[in-house]
Amino acid sequence: MQDITRYGIIGCGMMGQEHLRNIALLPATAVMAIFEPDATMRVAAQCLAPDAVFVESLDQLLAREDLDCLVIVSPNHVHLEQLERIADYPARPVLVEKPLFTNAQDLARVEAFKTHYGAPVWVAMEYRYMPPIAALKDRFESVTGGLKMLSIREHRFPFLEKIGDWNRFNANSGGTFVEKCCHFFDLMRLLTGSNPTRIMASGGQAVNHLDETYAGAVPDIWDHGYVIVDFENGTKAMLELCMFAEGAHFQEEISVVGPRGKIEAFVPGPTRFWMNQSQRAPDPKLVISPRHSGLREELEIPVDPALLEAGDHNGSTFYQHQRFLAVVRQGRAVEVSLNDGIWAVRMGQAAQESARLGQAVTF
Repeated sequence: MQDITRYGIIGCGMMGQEHLRNIALLPATAVMAIFEPDATMRVAAQCLAPDAVFVESLDQLLAREDLDCLVIVSPNHVHLEQLERIADYPARPVLVEKPLFTNAQDLARVEAFKTHYGAPVWVAMEYRYMPPIAALKDRFESVTGGLKMLSIREHRFPFLEKIGDWNRFNANSGGTFVEKCCHFFDLMRLLTGSNPTRIMASGGQAVNHLDETYAGAVPDIWDHGYVIVDFENGTKAMLELCMFAEGAHFQEEISVVGPRGKIEAFVPGPTRFWMNQSQRAPDPKLVISPRHSGLREELEIPVDPALLEAGDHNGSTFYQHQRFLAVVRQGRAVEVSLNDGIWAVRMGQAAQESARLGQAVTF
């Protein structure tokens, strides 16, 4: 009989609740303790994890001896300080939500944590595990003959409301190219198999949140942008982001092109945000376009409806948790490392800086 794997959860806002729903789908797991300061979020989390104990502080959670692993799902700007606090206690595997940190000056602190922490840390870059993106990753080498150009487009809804409105301001989120786009920079490194050498970006705030104020402050979070990245191995990648495009048929579109052909992944947005009620929401798909034969292939990539119901990320949160659970139970290697999380943030910060300065940023 499988022993129960016992979780401690730090933060239960919108994404924290998605983690709870997906952990509940895993066999022989239990959420034992939750630290969530907001009373409204505690009520919502209790409905999803009725047997969990709600503690009054992070230290109270970390002092418990009945936890096998920890999941950090707090606002962006407290991830690093919570990791550092975790390091004061006996080391346990950690799944930490992106971004790993938000301030470029904190890189040395992250590196110090990476050096000294004695248990696996998995950075939550779940877009890797969206079924159409995973299918693209498995097939792009054979289809393209080797990646030369990578294009990622996300057309989606605006930033959602979060507790304390923390995601309306760059100081808390790290900026849109960090908060939102670190997923895409992670995918770029994953697919190119290389690190960036130069980033050029343009972005701004054109439509969203312009008429909002919070304690007298107007949001400064960007709602659109373009990023071009050069990599050490000579490959090139481009990102296009628009966050006032709720009507888009697909939310993410990823294209890999090489000397033999092109492969594309199309990912719909969350079903609950599908606007055209008279039409069925699209299914994820993979499109293969050989360069010379002309035999185009279009493949639907089905996703279990239970996984779609459990979250807003095309089933990827569940697949991420499956793999993290194997790290905890079986000692498997982490697939998204602290180094991966660091690079994703550094690329986002470079894009923010490039757009601000109006010039390329090199590494």
